[in-house]
Amino acid sequence: MNWLYIRWNVSPEILELGPLHIRWYGLLFASGFLVGFYIMRWIYKKEKKAEQSLDALLWYLLVGTIVGARLGHCLFYEPAYYLANPIEILKIWEGGLASHGGTIGVFLALYLYAKNHPDQPFVWLTDRLTLPTALTAALIRIGNLFNSEIYGKITAVPWAFIFERVDPHPRHPTQLYEAIVYAVLFIQLLYLYRKGWYATQAHGRPLGLFLTWVFGWRWVIEWWKEPQEAFSLPLPLNMGQLLSLPFIVVGLYLLFAKNK
Repeated sequence: MNWLYIRWNVSPEILELGPLHIRWYGLLFASGFLVGFYIMRWIYKKEKKAEQSLDALLWYLLVGTIVGARLGHCLFYEPAYYLANPIEILKIWEGGLASHGGTIGVFLALYLYAKNHPDQPFVWLTDRLTLPTALTAALIRIGNLFNSEIYGKITAVPWAFIFERVDPHPRHPTQLYEAIVYAVLFIQLLYLYRKGWYATQAHGRPLGLFLTWVFGWRWVIEWWKEPQEAFSLPLPLNMGQLLSLPFIVVGLYLLFAKNK
């Protein structure tokens, strides 16, 4: 066996306090929202928007993300099981969140929020939220690594991980691949925002860059990822790739269309 393989057997739990179990995934998920809140507060100050509305925006985003991600997992990846056992959909503590569903949930939440806050238009919001969302996505994938989930296929690459909680085989650390991609996007978007690129571009272009980058790379990384759906598709693409295609198309349109 290659001595460079990383043997990964880190506990997903940080500590236990009686019935309370604090997990790395939950901590990183919450940290993304917390840091994202301060990023948005910085943006709101810079663009002279009402900072007091950020509390409401945070709740809209939390509910939209969690509900959308949970329903996305249940309906996209294991529909037969969850439709036969609908009460299981509520057991979010057992795991099972899908980023595609979370993205749809966020868009719906922002649409409802923007209707009640006309000074913060929907597309203006989605453009600015690309910054904290990219960072949060990177942290969530690190959380998946601690959970030893969403791992890759068996491989012989020297940087492979052996997820000892799964099996003894070296696998692609696809959680890290995605985390690195999202972190690079966050740095790129932060640089562009600070240079004034957001203010000079047509509405929707930053969102187009975000969607094209995130779901374009997601489509590529899926080739190395172990399939997550509990059923087989009669296609060469898996569910993650199929769900990414509409987001890529919308992203490319927003990125290159002259009129937004």
